[in-house]
Amino acid sequence: MPPRKIIIDTDPGQDDAVAILLALSSPDELEVLGITCVAGNVPLPLTTRNARIVCELAGMPETRVFAGCDRPLGRDLVTAEHVHGKTGLDGPTLPEPTMPLQDQHAVDFIIDTLRAHPEGSVTLCPLGPLTNIATALQRAPDIAPRIAEIVLMGGAYFEVGNITPTAEFNIYVDPEAAEIVFRSGVPLVVMPLDVTHKTLVTKTRNEAFRALGTRVGIAVAQMTDFFERFDLQKYGSEGAPLHDPCVTAYLLAPHLFSGRHINVEIETQSALCRGMTVADWWRVTDRKANALFIGDLDADHFFKLLTERLARL
Repeated sequence: MPPRKIIIDTDPGQDDAVAILLALSSPDELEVLGITCVAGNVPLPLTTRNARIVCELAGMPETRVFAGCDRPLGRDLVTAEHVHGKTGLDGPTLPEPTMPLQDQHAVDFIIDTLRAHPEGSVTLCPLGPLTNIATALQRAPDIAPRIAEIVLMGGAYFEVGNITPTAEFNIYVDPEAAEIVFRSGVPLVVMPLDVTHKTLVTKTRNEAFRALGTRVGIAVAQMTDFFERFDLQKYGSEGAPLHDPCVTAYLLAPHLFSGRHINVEIETQSALCRGMTVADWWRVTDRKANALFIGDLDADHFFKLLTERLARL
C-alpha cells in the first residue's frame, strides 16, 4: 500500500509536537503533504515557529509549513499559555528554526492540494481549532467530497470540558468553525477527551522516551515533563494525557481504538455550554450519525508504537 496522504493542521503545543513527530517518523504509512498552522494554544506567530522547530528536530526541514488563520471565525482568540507555557513549546531548549515558512496561505494550500489530488486521496488531520478547515470549506465547497476523511482531536462526552465545565479547548476556541466541519458531510473520526485522557505519560513511559538517548527522545521527555505539571494539579492523574498523538496513532493503527458512529452537534449559542460537543452516545435521538466518536484505546500498545517510532528519528 502506498503511504496515506495527509495534511496536519495544528497549533503546537507539546502534544501537537509529538503528534507531528509520530507522523514524520512513519513515512512508509504517512506522506505529510504539508503542515498548516492555526492560532490556538498560542497565537499564530508562535504556532508557525513551533511547527518549524519540530520539523527541524525531526531532521526534516524540507517539510512545508504554512501560516493560516490568526483568529477564530466569530470571536476573539482564546489561548492556553497556562497549559503550554509562554512559547507553547516550553520544556526543552530548542534552537530557533531556520527553515522557511511557505508564502502561500494555509487555507489556499488546503484547497489547492485537495483539488490537485484524486478525490478521496487526502486526509485532513486537525489537532487544534478548526478555523482553517472551516474556512477552506466555506471558500471552496467543492472540496468537501474530495476529502477522504477528517481525523481530529476535539470535544468530549463523559469527560465533558477542560476549558469550561462543558467544552473541550479546541472546539471552544472556534465553535462556529467546528459546526461547519461537523455539518460538512465529510467522514469524521473524533478523538475526544474521553479517549485522550487514557493516554497518560506515566513516569515509566516518559523514562522510555528519555532512554532513547536521542535529541527527539530527550526533547519529548522534557516536553511531557513540563506539560504534566498542569494535568497533575488539575486532575490528580498519574501523568499528562497526550491528546493529539491519538490522531496520528489512529492513522497508523486504527485497531488500537474503538468507538461508535453517532451524531455530534456543536453548541454555539448557550453562554453556559458554548463549544460543547453534544454527542448522542446512547443514540437517544433520530439525528443521523455524522462522526466516529472514539471512546477507548489500548494505551500500552499506543505508547509502544509511539516509542518505537520516535526511536527512528
